[in-house]
Amino acid sequence: MKTLAIETSCDETSIAVIEDGRKILSNIISTQIETHRKFGGVVPEIASRMHVENITKIMQIALDDAKVNLSEIDFISVTKGPGLVGALLVGVSFAKALAYSLDIPLVGVNHIEGHICANYLSYEDVEPPFIALVISGGHTYLVEVIGYDKYNVIGRTRDDAVGEAFDKVARALGLAYPGGPLIDKLAKNGNPQAINFPRIYLEENSYDFSFSGLKTAVLNYLNQKKLKDEEICVEDVAASFQMAIIEVLCEKTFRLLKEKKMNKLVIAGGVAANSAIRDIFNQKSLENNIKLYIPKINLCTDNAAMIGSAGYYSYIAGNKSTLDLKVNANLSL
Repeated sequence: MKTLAIETSCDETSIAVIEDGRKILSNIISTQIETHRKFGGVVPEIASRMHVENITKIMQIALDDAKVNLSEIDFISVTKGPGLVGALLVGVSFAKALAYSLDIPLVGVNHIEGHICANYLSYEDVEPPFIALVISGGHTYLVEVIGYDKYNVIGRTRDDAVGEAFDKVARALGLAYPGGPLIDKLAKNGNPQAINFPRIYLEENSYDFSFSGLKTAVLNYLNQKKLKDEEICVEDVAASFQMAIIEVLCEKTFRLLKEKKMNKLVIAGGVAANSAIRDIFNQKSLENNIKLYIPKINLCTDNAAMIGSAGYYSYIAGNKSTLDLKVNANLSL
């Protein structure tokens, strides 16, 4: 069963062809990063216009790469939220037109579910139940994945998401957009113990996250250094900030695994590409006899393949969308 999957939630126009939810026949990603970099972040209006300009040609490249025709597509999968409302509307409108013209089913997909399902494309053996840690630019979730389309959210961020905190701290350090990969690179040459930034654990036994206070602590540290005209070691700041985040993520994730008596952990989302997170979670998983799954780097960031996988499992569970499918910029898991 083949699905044509469409992802336009932010600043990547991506279309993929996925077979049976697990096999990638094509996964084309057209990124807008260079365009938005000069503004220091994504400009929603520009993102929407670029999706409109690119989406038809990206679809043709995806079909050609997969060596299939539209007549061979069984259904359409598309991101319905969360994301930028204008960007989402481009993808959903395109998907509706395709589904109507081809007279095939349409499946609206939750972008966050898509990130989790990226692991099904990277590993043949991973299947529910497991614990998932979703860490991206706009989201931080701890999820008990009970089935392919059944999720129990245990914890979530109360303010800034992980990726958002990375980008804001990067901006304060004078780094270009997107800041997360640059902090990761700088941290390799820094001392993660150099600065004692706070670890925010919230109430006892809480599985929620809060990174706003940590971000503020970094900004205060930088401002104090500038006021005193003292030299700032950006590598140490990056490494110490990054470690403060990783320690909180680890503590809550492995505590939940123990509480739920589970030995499988899936990490998903754009921040899962961070090398320190991958290394430390791999080390902790080995120490705790946990089987760890993290997608390939190109499946961590936004892409249509993960939407195709999520769409497949939603479709076979009997979920279909009508042609009045609406986008939801604030859709939660």
